[in-house]
Amino acid sequence: MIAVIQRVTKASVTIEDRVMSEIGNGYVILLEIFEDDTEKDIEKIVDKIIHLRVMADQNNKMNLSIEDVKGEILLVPQFTLCADTSQRRPSFIRAMEPKKAEALFHHVAGELKKYNIPVKTGKFGAYMNVEIQNDGPVTIIIDTKKL
Repeated sequence: MIAVIQRVTKASVTIEDRVMSEIGNGYVILLEIFEDDTEKDIEKIVDKIIHLRVMADQNNKMNLSIEDVKGEILLVPQFTLCADTSQRRPSFIRAMEPKKAEALFHHVAGELKKYNIPVKTGKFGAYMNVEIQNDGPVTIIIDTKKL
């Protein structure tokens, strides 16, 4: 499982000219689920997201977690993160089958909500316009296979 986490001041997902989800201060998380990901990967990634200290403190140092600042999360499915780019045309064969991946995506969202963090999502399988106002900019990549 790979998560690209961007610290934001605001962000939104628009589908067919309609804003579906939007947040203020927090994280936009682009999430990919690979064919071999399991519940263990969900546990690892949720723990890392919740306890990651990349939010700014009063001295503008990255010392605080998303919980500490009472931030929000916009979780967006993005299967292209699993792209094999060894050829000119990317291959996505390592991505989990869509129905299973969608279930795990919603499971990740549910686990994050257990920490009383507002979690909004993009729509699985939809063409989305994601607007991100990156704060910093701060962008962190988490790969559960490397944790």
